[in-house]
Amino acid sequence: MDEKPQADPEPDVNISGGVAGGGELAPFEVADIGTRAGRVVARLGELYWEKTYGGRDAFECLVRTILSQNTSDVASQPAHDALLERYADGDADLVNALADADHDELAETISGAGLYNQKSKMIRGAAAWVREEFGSEAAFDAFVTDEDPNAVRETLLEVHGVGPKTADCVLLFAGGQPGVFPVDTHVHRIARRLGIAPAEADHEGVREALEGAIPPEMCGFGHTAMIQFGREYCTARAPACLEDPDACPMADLCDQVGVYPETGEFVDPAEAPES
Repeated sequence: MDEKPQADPEPDVNISGGVAGGGELAPFEVADIGTRAGRVVARLGELYWEKTYGGRDAFECLVRTILSQNTSDVASQPAHDALLERYADGDADLVNALADADHDELAETISGAGLYNQKSKMIRGAAAWVREEFGSEAAFDAFVTDEDPNAVRETLLEVHGVGPKTADCVLLFAGGQPGVFPVDTHVHRIARRLGIAPAEADHEGVREALEGAIPPEMCGFGHTAMIQFGREYCTARAPACLEDPDACPMADLCDQVGVYPETGEFVDPAEAPES
Protein backbone atom coordinates (compact mmCIF):
# COMPACT_ATOMS: atom_id res chain seq x y z
CA MET A 1 0.00 0.00 0.00
CA ASP A 2 1.12 3.59 -0.52
CA GLU A 3 2.90 5.22 2.37
CA LYS A 4 0.90 7.95 4.00
CA PRO A 5 1.77 10.44 6.74
CA GLN A 6 0.92 9.17 10.19
CA ALA A 7 -1.85 11.18 11.80
CA ASP A 8 -0.61 10.46 15.31
CA PRO A 9 3.10 9.49 15.56
CA GLU A 10 3.76 6.68 17.99
CA PRO A 11 4.74 8.04 21.41
CA ASP A 12 8.35 7.54 22.46
CA VAL A 13 7.14 6.68 25.97
CA ASN A 14 6.17 3.21 24.86
CA ILE A 15 7.57 -0.29 25.27
CA SER A 16 8.24 -0.31 21.51
CA GLY A 17 10.45 2.75 21.71
CA GLY A 18 7.95 4.72 19.63
CA VAL A 19 9.33 6.75 16.77
CA ALA A 20 12.82 6.44 18.26
CA GLY A 21 12.49 2.65 18.21
CA GLY A 22 12.43 2.53 14.44
CA GLY A 23 10.04 0.53 12.31
CA GLU A 24 9.03 0.38 8.70
CA LEU A 25 5.71 0.57 6.91
CA ALA A 26 3.85 -2.71 7.33
CA PRO A 27 3.20 -4.44 3.98
CA PHE A 28 -0.44 -5.45 3.67
CA GLU A 29 -3.37 -4.97 1.33
CA VAL A 30 -6.75 -4.12 2.83
CA ALA A 31 -8.47 -6.06 0.03
CA ASP A 32 -6.74 -9.24 1.19
CA ILE A 33 -8.06 -9.05 4.75
CA GLY A 34 -10.68 -11.73 5.17
CA THR A 35 -11.51 -11.50 8.86
CA ARG A 36 -13.36 -8.99 10.99
CA ALA A 37 -10.46 -8.88 13.44
CA GLY A 38 -8.15 -7.99 10.56
CA ARG A 39 -10.45 -5.18 9.48
CA VAL A 40 -10.50 -3.85 13.04
CA VAL A 41 -6.71 -3.76 13.15
CA ALA A 42 -6.58 -2.11 9.73
CA ARG A 43 -8.83 0.66 11.08
CA LEU A 44 -6.59 1.06 14.12
CA GLY A 45 -3.65 1.38 11.76
CA GLU A 46 -5.43 4.14 9.88
CA LEU A 47 -6.02 5.94 13.18
CA TYR A 48 -2.45 5.63 14.44
CA TRP A 49 0.39 3.92 12.56
CA GLU A 50 1.05 0.98 10.28
CA LYS A 51 4.54 -0.33 10.92
CA THR A 52 6.58 -3.44 11.47
CA TYR A 53 8.88 -3.82 14.46
CA GLY A 54 12.18 -5.47 15.25
CA GLY A 55 15.82 -4.69 15.72
CA ARG A 56 15.84 -3.52 19.32
CA ASP A 57 18.46 -5.02 21.63
CA ALA A 58 16.89 -8.21 22.98
CA PHE A 59 18.22 -8.04 26.53
CA GLU A 60 17.42 -4.35 26.92
CA CYS A 61 13.94 -5.09 25.58
CA LEU A 62 13.56 -7.87 28.15
CA VAL A 63 14.59 -5.51 30.95
CA ARG A 64 12.31 -2.75 29.66
CA THR A 65 9.35 -5.10 29.52
CA ILE A 66 9.93 -6.40 33.05
CA LEU A 67 9.97 -2.78 34.24
CA SER A 68 6.64 -2.17 32.49
CA GLN A 69 4.84 -4.95 34.34
CA ASN A 70 1.90 -3.72 36.43
CA THR A 71 2.65 -0.07 35.72
CA SER A 72 2.29 2.51 32.98
CA ASP A 73 4.87 3.39 30.34
CA VAL A 74 4.91 6.90 31.77
CA ALA A 75 6.19 5.48 35.07
CA SER A 76 8.43 2.73 33.74
CA GLN A 77 10.22 4.72 31.04
CA PRO A 78 12.10 7.01 33.50
CA ALA A 79 13.08 3.93 35.52
CA HIS A 80 14.44 2.34 32.36
CA ASP A 81 16.39 5.49 31.52
CA ALA A 82 17.83 5.65 35.05
CA LEU A 83 18.86 2.01 34.87
CA LEU A 84 20.73 2.54 31.60
CA GLU A 85 22.40 5.65 32.93
CA ARG A 86 23.73 3.78 35.96
CA TYR A 87 24.54 0.36 34.49
CA ALA A 88 25.15 0.82 30.74
CA ASP A 89 28.47 2.61 31.19
CA GLY A 90 30.33 3.05 27.91
CA ASP A 91 31.15 -0.32 26.37
CA ALA A 92 30.22 -2.26 29.51
CA ASP A 93 28.02 -5.28 28.89
CA LEU A 94 24.63 -4.59 30.45
CA VAL A 95 24.13 -8.28 31.17
CA ASN A 96 27.24 -8.44 33.35
CA ALA A 97 26.51 -5.13 35.03
CA LEU A 98 23.00 -6.20 36.05
CA ALA A 99 23.92 -9.77 36.94
CA ASP A 100 26.48 -8.37 39.40
CA ALA A 101 24.35 -5.42 40.56
CA ASP A 102 23.61 -4.88 44.23
CA HIS A 103 19.93 -5.62 44.86
CA ASP A 104 19.20 -2.54 46.94
CA GLU A 105 21.04 -0.20 44.57
CA LEU A 106 19.16 -1.54 41.55
CA ALA A 107 15.85 -1.38 43.42
CA GLU A 108 16.47 2.25 44.31
CA THR A 109 17.39 3.03 40.71
CA ILE A 110 14.16 1.61 39.30
CA SER A 111 11.88 2.60 42.19
CA GLY A 112 9.73 4.82 39.96
CA ALA A 113 8.44 1.72 38.14
CA GLY A 114 6.79 0.28 41.25
CA LEU A 115 7.26 -3.21 42.72
CA TYR A 116 10.94 -2.33 42.61
CA ASN A 117 12.15 -5.03 44.98
CA GLN A 118 10.47 -7.74 42.93
CA LYS A 119 11.63 -6.24 39.66
CA SER A 120 15.21 -5.86 40.92
CA LYS A 121 15.24 -9.58 41.72
CA MET A 122 13.71 -10.45 38.33
CA ILE A 123 16.15 -8.30 36.36
CA ARG A 124 19.21 -9.56 38.21
CA GLY A 125 17.98 -13.13 37.73
CA ALA A 126 17.32 -12.61 34.03
CA ALA A 127 20.78 -11.11 33.58
CA ALA A 128 22.42 -14.03 35.38
CA TRP A 129 20.43 -16.45 33.20
CA VAL A 130 21.48 -14.73 29.97
CA ARG A 131 25.12 -14.73 31.06
CA GLU A 132 25.04 -18.39 32.03
CA GLU A 133 23.08 -19.63 29.01
CA PHE A 134 24.39 -17.36 26.26
CA GLY A 135 27.49 -15.62 27.53
CA SER A 136 26.73 -12.17 26.17
CA GLU A 137 24.05 -9.74 25.04
CA ALA A 138 25.03 -10.36 21.41
CA ALA A 139 24.55 -14.11 21.67
CA PHE A 140 21.16 -13.67 23.35
CA ASP A 141 20.17 -11.21 20.65
CA ALA A 142 21.06 -13.74 17.97
CA PHE A 143 19.01 -16.41 19.75
CA VAL A 144 15.91 -14.21 19.85
CA THR A 145 16.31 -13.10 16.25
CA ASP A 146 17.39 -16.29 14.51
CA GLU A 147 15.85 -19.24 16.33
CA ASP A 148 12.33 -20.63 15.95
CA PRO A 149 9.93 -18.16 17.62
CA ASN A 150 8.01 -20.89 19.43
CA ALA A 151 11.22 -22.29 20.89
CA VAL A 152 12.35 -18.80 21.92
CA ARG A 153 9.01 -18.14 23.58
CA GLU A 154 9.06 -21.40 25.52
CA THR A 155 12.63 -20.74 26.64
CA LEU A 156 11.85 -17.22 27.82
CA LEU A 157 8.81 -18.44 29.74
CA GLU A 158 11.10 -20.60 31.87
CA VAL A 159 12.78 -17.47 33.28
CA HIS A 160 11.45 -16.13 36.58
CA GLY A 161 9.48 -12.94 35.98
CA VAL A 162 8.89 -13.59 32.29
CA GLY A 163 5.26 -14.17 31.40
CA PRO A 164 3.59 -14.49 28.01
CA LYS A 165 3.33 -10.73 27.39
CA THR A 166 6.98 -10.15 28.26
CA ALA A 167 8.15 -13.02 26.06
CA ASP A 168 6.00 -11.85 23.17
CA CYS A 169 7.26 -8.26 23.45
CA VAL A 170 10.84 -9.51 23.15
CA LEU A 171 9.89 -11.59 20.11
CA LEU A 172 8.13 -8.63 18.50
CA PHE A 173 10.25 -5.60 19.28
CA ALA A 174 13.66 -7.29 19.31
CA GLY A 175 13.15 -10.36 17.14
CA GLY A 176 10.89 -8.68 14.61
CA GLN A 177 8.77 -11.82 14.43
CA PRO A 178 5.55 -11.45 12.42
CA GLY A 179 2.36 -12.93 13.76
CA VAL A 180 3.16 -12.09 17.40
CA PHE A 181 0.41 -10.14 19.19
CA PRO A 182 1.35 -9.45 22.84
CA VAL A 183 -1.67 -9.14 25.11
CA ASP A 184 -1.62 -6.66 28.00
CA THR A 185 -4.56 -5.39 30.04
CA HIS A 186 -5.59 -2.91 27.30
CA VAL A 187 -5.59 -5.55 24.56
CA HIS A 188 -7.37 -8.07 26.79
CA ARG A 189 -10.15 -5.59 27.54
CA ILE A 190 -10.56 -4.07 24.09
CA ALA A 191 -10.42 -7.22 21.98
CA ARG A 192 -13.26 -8.69 24.02
CA ARG A 193 -15.29 -5.45 24.06
CA LEU A 194 -14.96 -5.19 20.31
CA GLY A 195 -16.06 -8.80 19.95
CA ILE A 196 -12.97 -10.02 18.08
CA ALA A 197 -11.99 -12.39 20.89
CA PRO A 198 -14.24 -14.57 23.07
CA ALA A 199 -15.74 -12.61 25.95
CA GLU A 200 -14.62 -15.21 28.50
CA ALA A 201 -11.08 -15.60 27.13
CA ASP A 202 -8.09 -15.12 29.39
CA HIS A 203 -4.97 -13.33 28.12
CA GLU A 204 -3.68 -16.42 26.33
CA GLY A 205 -7.09 -17.06 24.80
CA VAL A 206 -7.19 -13.53 23.43
CA ARG A 207 -3.67 -13.92 22.02
CA GLU A 208 -4.60 -17.14 20.26
CA ALA A 209 -7.77 -15.60 18.83
CA LEU A 210 -5.98 -12.52 17.50
CA GLU A 211 -2.95 -14.32 16.10
CA GLY A 212 -5.25 -16.78 14.38
CA ALA A 213 -7.40 -14.12 12.71
CA ILE A 214 -5.05 -11.23 11.89
CA PRO A 215 -2.49 -11.26 9.06
CA PRO A 216 0.99 -11.76 10.58
CA GLU A 217 2.40 -8.51 9.23
CA MET A 218 -0.36 -6.56 10.99
CA CYS A 219 0.01 -8.04 14.48
CA GLY A 220 2.80 -5.70 15.61
CA PHE A 221 1.02 -2.43 15.02
CA GLY A 222 -2.24 -4.09 16.00
CA HIS A 223 -0.76 -4.48 19.48
CA THR A 224 0.63 -0.96 19.86
CA ALA A 225 -2.27 0.82 18.14
CA MET A 226 -4.83 -1.09 20.21
CA ILE A 227 -3.03 0.02 23.37
CA GLN A 228 -3.14 3.64 22.19
CA PHE A 229 -6.84 3.28 21.38
CA GLY A 230 -7.38 1.92 24.89
CA ARG A 231 -5.68 4.95 26.39
CA GLU A 232 -7.52 7.51 24.30
CA TYR A 233 -11.01 6.08 23.73
CA CYS A 234 -11.77 2.70 25.27
CA THR A 235 -10.47 3.13 28.81
CA ALA A 236 -11.23 0.69 31.56
CA ARG A 237 -13.63 3.01 33.40
CA ALA A 238 -14.80 5.50 30.80
CA PRO A 239 -15.24 4.13 27.28
CA ALA A 240 -15.93 7.03 24.94
CA CYS A 241 -19.22 5.57 23.70
CA LEU A 242 -20.79 6.02 27.13
CA GLU A 243 -20.49 9.80 26.81
CA ASP A 244 -21.31 10.05 23.13
CA PRO A 245 -22.18 7.11 20.83
CA ASP A 246 -20.52 8.95 17.96
CA ALA A 247 -17.31 9.77 19.83
CA CYS A 248 -15.58 6.46 19.13
CA PRO A 249 -13.86 6.01 15.74
CA MET A 250 -14.36 2.23 16.03
CA ALA A 251 -18.10 2.39 16.73
CA ASP A 252 -19.20 0.82 13.45
CA LEU A 253 -16.88 -2.17 13.99
CA CYS A 254 -17.54 -2.68 17.69
CA ASP A 255 -19.92 -5.18 19.30
CA GLN A 256 -19.83 -3.20 22.60
CA VAL A 257 -19.68 -6.41 24.60
CA GLY A 258 -20.45 -5.46 28.19
CA VAL A 259 -20.89 -1.76 27.38
CA TYR A 260 -24.38 -0.23 27.41
CA PRO A 261 -24.50 3.41 26.22
CA GLU A 262 -28.27 3.56 26.68
CA THR A 263 -27.85 3.14 30.45
CA GLY A 264 -24.29 4.36 30.89
CA GLU A 265 -23.29 1.04 32.43
CA PHE A 266 -20.47 -1.38 31.65
CA VAL A 267 -19.22 -4.72 32.94
CA ASP A 268 -16.35 -7.01 32.10
CA PRO A 269 -17.20 -8.69 28.78
CA ALA A 270 -17.15 -12.10 30.49
CA GLU A 271 -20.01 -10.92 32.72
CA ALA A 272 -22.18 -9.62 29.88
CA PRO A 273 -25.37 -11.58 29.30
CA GLU A 274 -25.56 -13.40 26.00
CA SER A 275 -27.68 -11.58 23.46
